[in-house]
Amino acid sequence: MEKISNKERMKIPRQPMPEQDNVERSHNFKEVNLGFTEELAMLEAQRCLQCPKPACVEGCPVGVKIGDFITLVADGKYMDAAAKIKEDNMLPAICGRVCPQEEQCEIKCVVGKKLEPVAIGRLERFVADYERTELGLRKPEVLPKTGYKVAIVGSGPAGLSCAADLIQKGHDVTVFEALHELGGVLIYGIPEFRLPKEIVKTEIDVLKDAGVEFQTNAVIGFTDTLDELLENGFDAAFIGVGAGLPYFLNIDGENLNGVYSANEFLTRVNLMKAYRFPEYDTPVFDCKDKSVAVFGGGNTAMDAVRTSKRLGAKNAYIIYRRSEVEMPARIEEVHHAKEEGIEFLLLANPLEFVGDENGWLKGTKIIIMVLVEPYASARRRPVPIDGSEYILDIDMAVIAIGNGSNPIIQKTTPDLNFNKWGNIQVNEDTMETSKEGVFAGGDIVTGGATVILAMGAGRKAAGAIDDYLLKKKSPVKEEVA
Repeated sequence: MEKISNKERMKIPRQPMPEQDNVERSHNFKEVNLGFTEELAMLEAQRCLQCPKPACVEGCPVGVKIGDFITLVADGKYMDAAAKIKEDNMLPAICGRVCPQEEQCEIKCVVGKKLEPVAIGRLERFVADYERTELGLRKPEVLPKTGYKVAIVGSGPAGLSCAADLIQKGHDVTVFEALHELGGVLIYGIPEFRLPKEIVKTEIDVLKDAGVEFQTNAVIGFTDTLDELLENGFDAAFIGVGAGLPYFLNIDGENLNGVYSANEFLTRVNLMKAYRFPEYDTPVFDCKDKSVAVFGGGNTAMDAVRTSKRLGAKNAYIIYRRSEVEMPARIEEVHHAKEEGIEFLLLANPLEFVGDENGWLKGTKIIIMVLVEPYASARRRPVPIDGSEYILDIDMAVIAIGNGSNPIIQKTTPDLNFNKWGNIQVNEDTMETSKEGVFAGGDIVTGGATVILAMGAGRKAAGAIDDYLLKKKSPVKEEVA
């Protein structure tokens, strides 16, 4: 590529992401973002200033060498760029789609101080997609076997990243997944229109080719306890089971027919293909020409309400008790939701659900809120306005206000320390738990967070597990002796 000055780089605008038409996409489950072309990718890559000490890397939880891979993209060396990313991140096609780069790597981009930051996530996605479509994903290099075996509980982003690092270090790795499909929240929680499931399966196939063993329908705590795994040949274990226990509003009427948790609704649609019933066995509420309300303001709420629109909802509402400024959802997801016709009822809080004589939901009582200055925290506090109640007619409700920790492992592993919220307590530097040889990371430690933060925890744990195992005398070396 012809060298250009930084002054010239700063004149290049951030390249727009090609997208499906907003009207058309609101009726299908195809991916919304279509990805950069080579031309767009090379132009966007030229915006990078190649900082000597790139701050963007500091914002990446897995430490991807961002400047290096973007330089390779600018030079048209896409396969080399893919290899560079995979030195630190084995799941770039996933991260390039669902990670909140605007709050992590891109927020620290020097270009972003005056202009829009370099589109790091979009370039990562381009590189990963190019590798997959042009050559097929390449199996990572694996060191000679150490003879040690590691059990990984959960096949979500934390478990997969931990497995990827450990298999490359020469350890035998078995991943135990409670459900019948692999991928955790990547499969059951994130809709097809944001993350095609074929991409997740392809990334997992690479780990299989590298030697990772996967066991589905394995609920650790029931099928086997953690102690039983460690007693039956595993030298260490990593717990990455996420936070899959839904929170509810705890208001009257929440047990009416037509009220779902976001977990159940999205799992039925994403994992069990309920939107293709009766071709697939699992049904979901018939949203066609109905009014659907989703309660919450995060990415899961956006996923649920946009899914309901695609299932034919006549009215699809987001009901959130604060303003749009306080919404934790990604800006892109909010933007896409508005384009697709989602109605935002902000500063609104549900008081109760109203049912008919047959026990079916028919409405929700809403009260209007106002934000006041906080007492101590930095977040404004919503308080109700007396006398502002009204009934909103709805046929279906989805509760998307967060998740807690599944209690199964806690109940069956008494020597594992948990905090008051049911999250596993760890040494933040090593991800070690209170139990010898057991490490943990992801949402089961932090509570609900992002895919890339879970992956960062998985990678950190993998390094600590490797150190823990190699402090022992290697079984392979013992056999040789």
